[in-house]
Amino acid sequence: MNESPFSLNGKLAVITGGGTGLGFGISRAFLAAGARIVISGRREEVLKEAVEELGEGAFYVSNDVSDTATLPAFVEEIESKHGPIDILVNNAGINMKKFLTEVSDEEFQRIIQTNVNGLFSLTREVAKKMIPRESGSIINITSMAAMYGISNVTAYTSSKTAVLGMTRSLAVDLSPKGIRVNAIAPGFIDSPMLRKAFDSDPERERKVLSRTPMGSLGDAEDIGAAAVYLASDAAKFVTGVNLPVDGGNSIGF
Repeated sequence: MNESPFSLNGKLAVITGGGTGLGFGISRAFLAAGARIVISGRREEVLKEAVEELGEGAFYVSNDVSDTATLPAFVEEIESKHGPIDILVNNAGINMKKFLTEVSDEEFQRIIQTNVNGLFSLTREVAKKMIPRESGSIINITSMAAMYGISNVTAYTSSKTAVLGMTRSLAVDLSPKGIRVNAIAPGFIDSPMLRKAFDSDPERERKVLSRTPMGSLGDAEDIGAAAVYLASDAAKFVTGVNLPVDGGNSIGF
């Protein structure tokens, strides 16, 4: 029987921030599609618990993507322990909600350091391994904030817009070498953090749902399924796209 083009059998995926939230949803989906995964993040305890819950085929290496000097050794450790990296999901990121005049230079730089500089440095180190193999898939997580203006998140918006531009540039540079680069722009995804935000701001919930044509929130699994598609041979002719998984939020009015 021919294998499904959506299968990730025999692939090794690295998912930054893979222990919680969207990253955990992507991790679960990759395992279900047959991949082995290595999740990373700053809190070892969280990663350990996530790997126990995810089960067979899941491993972790703790790491802080914003500490760019550590990233070459991080990539070496993964490849020497688990084999060649086939898929990189740049999911780790931090947010901050503050009016622009309250944001210090240090706070702005902290967001950029994690969401842009760390993402670039890790991608560069993984690309160095993928290029000689002429194979690989890189997936960046962007945001609705990269698609339209959202109040009180200037630093975060700047970082995710940079990631969107970087996705296109990386795709042009790496696709001739057999490495596809794409992005996913999650819409409003159900999570305890979002529920808490809505509880304190019912008007925000009304606004989100009223401009989402499907009239509901998404699940982490929705992002996971999109990531499986982009990582798989089903998307072998897809590169440089930013796929909104948002119930239509980005085109709603």
